[in-house]
Amino acid sequence: MGAITPIGIGVTSYWDNLVKGVSGVDRIRAFDPSQLPVQIAAEVKNFDPLDYLPKTLVRATDRFMQFAIIAAKQALAQSRLNIAQDSYRIGIVMGTAMDGVMGVAQTQHSYSTGAVKKIGPRFVPMIIGNIAAAQVAIEFGIHGPSFTVNTACSSGGDAIMLAAMLIRSGEADAVLVMGGESILTPVVVSSLAQSKALSRRNEDPAAACRPFDADRDGFVIGEGGGALLLEKEEYALARNADIYARVLGYANTSDGYHVTAPMPDGDGAARCMRLALQRADLEASAIDYINAHGTSTLLGDQAETAAIKTVFGGIETAPPVSATKSATGHLMGAGGITEVIACIQAIREGVLPPTINYDTPDPTCDLDYVPNQARNAKVRCAMSNSLGFGGQNSSIIVGAY
Repeated sequence: MGAITPIGIGVTSYWDNLVKGVSGVDRIRAFDPSQLPVQIAAEVKNFDPLDYLPKTLVRATDRFMQFAIIAAKQALAQSRLNIAQDSYRIGIVMGTAMDGVMGVAQTQHSYSTGAVKKIGPRFVPMIIGNIAAAQVAIEFGIHGPSFTVNTACSSGGDAIMLAAMLIRSGEADAVLVMGGESILTPVVVSSLAQSKALSRRNEDPAAACRPFDADRDGFVIGEGGGALLLEKEEYALARNADIYARVLGYANTSDGYHVTAPMPDGDGAARCMRLALQRADLEASAIDYINAHGTSTLLGDQAETAAIKTVFGGIETAPPVSATKSATGHLMGAGGITEVIACIQAIREGVLPPTINYDTPDPTCDLDYVPNQARNAKVRCAMSNSLGFGGQNSSIIVGAY
């Protein structure tokens, strides 16, 4: 596993701060936000790509790629995988929602203002989503199937699903799943602010992202990267790998309802969770913890709560639910991976990460959201939901090995 997040670089740091309830949200530093109605975000802090990557690779990659590549390097190092031995049986699936939008905006601004007179040859490869996977393939000599998934905010979960499908179908024995996102540029922040999707709690950034709370007023943009190495069980056992969890189920559905709004009753998300349970051959009662999409938007949190209650039978029988975006902000395409990592850690450590900033209950959101404090609990199976613009729904179930 590998993680680059606003609350920590590396899985250990990310998980420790998640459990402690640390917030990664602060005033935007990537640019001067003073002219915008939204001036806060969850940025990766104390990050210098040169600490992790050679200068030639840093110059050839956009920030979202750097996050994904570094997370992938962490995961591969931890895995001790002998790539050269089976390079044609190892694949890569990359997940990202908005590719190199940050690099596009910055380059266009420099070109339009005359700060630069011409655009160099690196520009196009720097902003294409799949080049992150290509750079990892080149760096490590990986020659199996490679795909890049762009399904908005469910991209990370869908990347895990595609990787599992590649292994089940026999196309690969191991697949590196990676995701990266960095969209902090004035044009994106302004657009999302005007759509009233973002929190405007500029005076109190750390408390801005408050999923399921009655006073929530929108999500907080985050950035970062995540990576997981998935393997066929026989392959992992043959090489004496450390196995942290098992992918039990996965599903993808489409609302077919609206470009940005979820179905009010959460039907699309509910169908997705049910399909994942069917794939896993599990009853709903087998799920001990749900890492919710939980972005802190009014409609989204209501719809997801309704969906969970539909699938799990109401507040009395639904498992504990937490929204770790309350700490990290919304990592878009990378979030589906880092949140599955949180599920795996919950299984391994017996701890449920909290939903921070949960102060005022909302009558329409009435589940157990593990408010403000981590909780010890035995977790055998956990579910991670990722729900994206366009009505994209992803659900991943992981279990103890």
